[in-house]
Amino acid sequence: MNQEDLDEYFDYDVTLNRMLDKIPDTLDKREGSIIYDALAPAAAEIAQMYIVLKNNIDLVFADTAVEGYLDRLSGQVGLTRKEATKAIKQGNFYDENDKLMDIELNSRFTCNDSYWCATEKISTGVYRLECEEAGAQGNNVNGTLIPVDYIQGLGRATLTELLIPGEDQESDDELRERYFEQIGEKSFGGNVIDYKNKTKSIDGVGAVKVTPIWNGGGTVKLTILDSNYDKASDVLIEEVQNKICPDFSNEGLGLAPIGHIVTVDTVEEVEINIQSQVTIDDTTTSEKVKENIGAAIEKYLLGQRETWEDTDTIVIRKAQVEAIILNTEGVIDVSNTILNNQSGNIELSKYQVPVLGEVVIV
Repeated sequence: MNQEDLDEYFDYDVTLNRMLDKIPDTLDKREGSIIYDALAPAAAEIAQMYIVLKNNIDLVFADTAVEGYLDRLSGQVGLTRKEATKAIKQGNFYDENDKLMDIELNSRFTCNDSYWCATEKISTGVYRLECEEAGAQGNNVNGTLIPVDYIQGLGRATLTELLIPGEDQESDDELRERYFEQIGEKSFGGNVIDYKNKTKSIDGVGAVKVTPIWNGGGTVKLTILDSNYDKASDVLIEEVQNKICPDFSNEGLGLAPIGHIVTVDTVEEVEINIQSQVTIDDTTTSEKVKENIGAAIEKYLLGQRETWEDTDTIVIRKAQVEAIILNTEGVIDVSNTILNNQSGNIELSKYQVPVLGEVVIV
């Protein structure tokens, strides 16, 4: 019996009629009779029990399990849900003469309604600051840092470069995808899948390409993107290097197997400059249209970077760019589009990713 038949078989009305059919017709079993009123609640409970049973069955299969049930299934194959992590950014601190100055570790600051704590000194006046709230919301915070407590001699402080992106807690869909990857591809110590799984389990890493034997036998190169699918910072590269293969040692001191020397690096960013002849309607302005086009193209390029891990090359197609521009609010027509001063598509190499450059509309 298939699922649809089962749903119908345990439907309240069908169940009640089936129960009534077992009562002799010589007895009164019309609606409102003693027999009908006695059987109706039992039929309702049976229908409700089937709904609960059906839901419980869904919770034991990975394609339909949710929340804690999906966590338990994933745990059976060695996976745990990634918890939210805190963004780490660079803070620069200047004295009253606008020269870099040191501050005490664990000093706290506010910036755009978020709190930050100085956790490590990078160099004179330059520190790693950790957002006190976990999640991705700290990644895009920039600007002036205001000390929570008075700091003698501090003239100004700024929150600048993103060093390690914060991440939100892994969703059911993201964990489910990793689960199917884990059971569908055999991970073994030192193979490509093993390196991918171990590298992507490190906080801040969003994608990785594994290049075996890149510099002779026993060498492996890991090229990573951060969890925003942007070029990884030097700090993130160093952190991944230390966890996978500290000091480039082949002695198995990190996650890499004995005998492997692993080098971690990141991609080369290629700016995509766009020039296009655009006709706009009378309800908007060229500046607004340019802003909307830039946002739409950035979303397209992000989608391309998200596919980088599983492709040998990214191709930025002129036709797709023109279609995006044409579908932008306020645009009537588009023509003569040029990407990086050439009329055709832009094809990137294996270790390059696209980022938005200049957008010019004429």
